[in-house]
Amino acid sequence: MKRIEVKLALPVVAPLLDVVRALAPDLRARRGSPGGLADLDPDFQEVWADDLLRGQRDEVDALLGLFDETFFQEGVVAFDAGNAEIILRACAVVRLRLREKFLQELGDEVLETGDLEIAKVAEPARRAFMCYLFLATLQELIIQHLDEGILGG
Repeated sequence: MKRIEVKLALPVVAPLLDVVRALAPDLRARRGSPGGLADLDPDFQEVWADDLLRGQRDEVDALLGLFDETFFQEGVVAFDAGNAEIILRACAVVRLRLREKFLQELGDEVLETGDLEIAKVAEPARRAFMCYLFLATLQELIIQHLDEGILGG
């Protein structure tokens, strides 16, 4: 089983982590993707919603946990079979919330290609956009470098 370690520049990543940390309370209280439960029996909707929210909290906590004291000393995060899928989902839910809260006006093409003159974007959308790209890059690294078995493929 592969393990990848990524060295990150602390001065670049630290402000982006502040964006994730600022979103964390909202992500702990409200699901990142509100749809998908309407087809369920009404008696099960609340149970499923609670389970999904609990899972989302754990995933966001795992993402933030990558950036612990060791990270701030060494600048390295590691991905392996134990955290790959969780981190992928956490990055996805944070990106969804960034899109919803700060990046709606940019459009899907800009968000997916990253093709934007960042200097023309006002704060806090600039920081949110950079965080969005950072999390997308983490997702790409995990998908490219770890065995398909980790991702349930």
